[in-house]
Amino acid sequence: MMKWLKLAVRNIFRNKRRSFVTLMAIGVGFASISLFQGYIDHVYYGLRVIAIHGEGLGHLRVNKVGWQEKGKLEPEKYMFSKEETQKIIKLVTEENTVILATPQIQVTGIVTNGIASTIFIAQGVVPKDDKTIKGTWASFLPIKGQTLNDEKLYGIEIAEDLSNYLSLTQDKEGVVMAPTLSGQMNALDVKINGVYNTGSEFSNDKFMRFNFYFAQSLLDTQSAERIVILLKDWEDTERMRTVLLAKLKAGGIDCEIRTWEDLSLFFSKEKAFLRVMFTFLFSIVLVIVVMTTVNTMGMAILERTREIGTLRALGLKRRGVSLLFALEGALLGFFGSVMGLILHTCVWTIMRIYPPKYTPPGIAMPIDLVVHMVPWMLFILLFCFVLFSMFAALIPARRAAKQNIVDSLGHV
Repeated sequence: MMKWLKLAVRNIFRNKRRSFVTLMAIGVGFASISLFQGYIDHVYYGLRVIAIHGEGLGHLRVNKVGWQEKGKLEPEKYMFSKEETQKIIKLVTEENTVILATPQIQVTGIVTNGIASTIFIAQGVVPKDDKTIKGTWASFLPIKGQTLNDEKLYGIEIAEDLSNYLSLTQDKEGVVMAPTLSGQMNALDVKINGVYNTGSEFSNDKFMRFNFYFAQSLLDTQSAERIVILLKDWEDTERMRTVLLAKLKAGGIDCEIRTWEDLSLFFSKEKAFLRVMFTFLFSIVLVIVVMTTVNTMGMAILERTREIGTLRALGLKRRGVSLLFALEGALLGFFGSVMGLILHTCVWTIMRIYPPKYTPPGIAMPIDLVVHMVPWMLFILLFCFVLFSMFAALIPARRAAKQNIVDSLGHV
C-alpha cells in the first residue's frame, strides 16, 4: 500500500502548476464552506441567546390549554389563578435541572405623555426573576437609568424609539391605559425608570416592561398569563418539556408547554433560510471541486497514456489503473482540504482579533461578525472532499482503463 501511496504522490506533483491550481480550488472551497458554517453556528447561538435571555422567553413556557387559540378572546378563562400559579411554581422547581419558574403577564394598551399617545406592548415580569433570566445578556443591552424593582411598582422601562417619540425619558411621568379583563378601561400613572434598546427595529418603537404586580393592577386581576421556566442547560429543553407536562397534568394542572424554539419569532425562519444558503453554497463549491478534479485527472491521463499502456502490458489490471487514479484524486482532496484547513484557521484567527462589524436585518445596532470554530464540521468536510475528489477522478480513470493496450503504447 505504501508503494501505491508513493506512486500516487509522485504523480500528483509531476505537473506542479496544474496540481497547485487544483489544490487551491479545493482549499478555497473548503475554507469558504467551513467559515460559512462557523458563521451559521454563531448565528444559531446568538438567536438562541436572544430568544431565551434577550426576549425573556426562558426555555419553556407554561400556558393553560386553549390559550393560544382563545386566550385573547377570553383571557380570564385561560389564565392561571393565584393558587394555580403557586402550585405550578412549586411542582416545577422541585426538578434539579430547573433554575427558576416565574409568572408573567402581557399587556397591550395606549401610553401617553399628556400631549401625544400611541399603542404599546408591555411584558409584566417579577424584577428579581427577570434579572436571573437576562443573566449576562443584560450587559449587551444596558438600561439607561434604573431597572425594574419591587420598591417602586409604578416605575417602568420603555424602549428607546418609543421613548424618543413620546419624549418620555428617565424620571418623566406618563399614563398607561388598558382594558381590564372585565372589559373596562383602566388608567394608571407611571414613571420612567429606564430606557432600553430591544435590539430589534421591529419592537423598539412599541415595547415596555412593567413590574408583574403593576401589570396585574392595570388589568385588575390576580391571575398570571404564563409561567416561564429557566433550565440549567438548553439541550435539556425537550426532555424537560415532556417530564414537566406529565408532572403538571398528574397534579391536576390542565396546561400546555411550548419551548423557546416554538415561541421565538426569528429562530425557525432564520435557521431554514441559512440551511438553504448553506446547501446552495455547498452545491456550487462541490461542482467546482468535481469539475476541477475531473479536468486535472483527465489531462494527467491524456499525458500518461503510454505509461498506462506500459502498466497494463506489465500485468496491471483495469481495476488497478482505476485504483491508482482514484488514490491520486483522494490525495488531491486530502491535500486540498489540509490547505483549506490552514486557510480557514488563518482567516478565523484574523477575525477573532479584528472582528468586522455589520448590521443584520431586523437588528437595531451593529454587531461583530463572529465565526465559530466547529471541529466536527471540519472533519466532515475533509471526509466529503476526499470522497468527492476520489469519485471525480474515477470518471476519467475508468475511461483510461478501458483503452486498448496496443493503442496506448503507440499513443504520441
